[in-house]
Amino acid sequence: MTSAAQTVPALFVSHGSPMIALEPGAAGAFLQALGERWRARFGAPAAIVSISAHTSARVPVMLAAARHQAIHDFGPFDPRLFEMRYDAPGAPALGKRVAALLGDAGLAVQQLDQGGLDHGAWTALRYLFPQAEIPVLPLAFVPSQPPQAQFDLGQALAPLRDDNVMVLGSGSITHNLQRVFAGGIRADPDRPEIPQSRAFRDWFAERSAQRDWTALFDYRRQAPHAVDMHPSDEHLLPWYVAAGAGGADAAPLRLHDSVTYGALGMDAYAFGAAAALLAD
Repeated sequence: MTSAAQTVPALFVSHGSPMIALEPGAAGAFLQALGERWRARFGAPAAIVSISAHTSARVPVMLAAARHQAIHDFGPFDPRLFEMRYDAPGAPALGKRVAALLGDAGLAVQQLDQGGLDHGAWTALRYLFPQAEIPVLPLAFVPSQPPQAQFDLGQALAPLRDDNVMVLGSGSITHNLQRVFAGGIRADPDRPEIPQSRAFRDWFAERSAQRDWTALFDYRRQAPHAVDMHPSDEHLLPWYVAAGAGGADAAPLRLHDSVTYGALGMDAYAFGAAAALLAD
């Protein structure tokens, strides 16, 4: 195990669709192994700041309740999903620290004494930390703001990593549900990946390895099939928040590379100087 004083990485994971909770596939198996690897390298996180594609607002908002439960914020998927729970402690005290950090960066943030983990958060967390014992502070981001602004939000959160706080972005590296469910809600999760998805994911990994932030911030114009893979980009924007928390000096490291439903990229990245400690 590394020193307790080690600055921990920030993470982005792809949750894909709610069905990952029932059909873990390669990504679910990876997330479970990642949680175990995190504990082995860094110990249990003191808390988690969760930035999920499904919790957004007009200004940044923290859900600083004392307790959370799983929110079943999706449509007619498998009924078993609605029976799943993830009752995690909240982190209201951490909210004060986050508010101070964002304030120092000139970013206004609101704090609500309300709880709840959207499915982008709890489907990932149930694999990473299945005992639901780590305090979680959901932070709603502003999806109308561009990647650079999301990165700036993450940079303001970077000092949390010195305090063993995990900054966790959750979304999907590609996310066009019309393509994913073109064959219906019961589409085949194992069908081959379409070329557009492969090209986009490869471009993103290559630009990340080169720390080409200019291209990454301008991905919508520069990446192949960007608008096709992200008709709206709320599922990619948490990547930039986590990247900002990791800092621009270290290259984002792709930890996992897989696809489900032929078009739903399930890649995961770690950010910061210690990211390589999470590589398999």
